[in-house]
Amino acid sequence: MIGRLRGTLLEKQPPWLVVDVAGIGYELEASMTTLVALPGLGEEVALYTHLTVRDDAHLLYGFAREQERALFRALIRVNGIGPKLALAILSGMDEDAFIRCVMDDDVKALTRLPGVGKKTAERLIVEMRDRFPHWEGGAEPSTAEAGTPASPAARRQDPQADAEAALVSLGYKPAEATRMLAGLEEEGSTEAMIKAALARRMAG
Repeated sequence: MIGRLRGTLLEKQPPWLVVDVAGIGYELEASMTTLVALPGLGEEVALYTHLTVRDDAHLLYGFAREQERALFRALIRVNGIGPKLALAILSGMDEDAFIRCVMDDDVKALTRLPGVGKKTAERLIVEMRDRFPHWEGGAEPSTAEAGTPASPAARRQDPQADAEAALVSLGYKPAEATRMLAGLEEEGSTEAMIKAALARRMAG
């Protein structure tokens, strides 16, 4: 099991990233919460990881915070929640917000997430109440801190198109992703636009 990686951030194309560790490039999928916290390309990053082994692939997921990984692992144990949907949930809200939704029986807030209908939201509330990891304050911080890309070449030429593709990969329909991003061109980077779009969606 690969539990943690520390290396150089080589690529960042939401929801994917590549980290070079001693000459080996590890491709990981991450939530938007983690992606917006990453430093610039060429900088050092440390990520907690979860490895999923399937017949056709070994999939590695990266997390800026240990608590985010713990919630991801709890989510994928819920019936009907796979890694893709778990990442979509973590992209739309952080751990504390998710806990509040569950404890407050907030079905409406959960159904704003892509792929989460009323029945899935109700199942999450029922099953997650007893599955919360033991959240520990002061968990070791990752070096995935906000940063600026090392050079203009590190940025994509069309941040809005990249942001729309990332939202679609999370489960939003193309038309919905376009609406979520409308008027956000001034946000600049792909990650900033995605974060703003998700915040707008969750605000209803």
